[in-house]
Amino acid sequence: MMETHKRPVTSFILSLIGGLIILIDGILVSIYYLSGGVFYGGFWDGMMGGWHGMMGGFGLSHGYMAGFSLVGLVCGIIVIIGAVMLNIQPADHTSWGIVILVFSTVSFVGMGGFFIGAILGIIGGAFAISWRPR
Repeated sequence: MMETHKRPVTSFILSLIGGLIILIDGILVSIYYLSGGVFYGGFWDGMMGGWHGMMGGFGLSHGYMAGFSLVGLVCGIIVIIGAVMLNIQPADHTSWGIVILVFSTVSFVGMGGFFIGAILGIIGGAFAISWRPR
């Protein structure tokens, strides 16, 4: 008789999707800010665009915003790794759930994957921590 290993599938899927959204957002925003802003000085700056997109960058230059987006990029990678490791090592679900939860929360610095990615990661991490095998 073959023994089946139970895995925290719901938390894995939520965390993986959240991590992918955080990663995609981090890539897109990093490209935008590291290139100096695709629409810099153009129509999209609008009335409050100003020098270096002052209002679009929350009063910070493109360099600071690029740093924040790179934080989101790294957090997305770590959340994806945490989700994969959660699926590979379900016995360590608490540790991987904490990793997912912490880095999903930190990803809010880089806009958290349009915010929905961070929310999915937080929910997935919480499910991973509370998961109990049957």
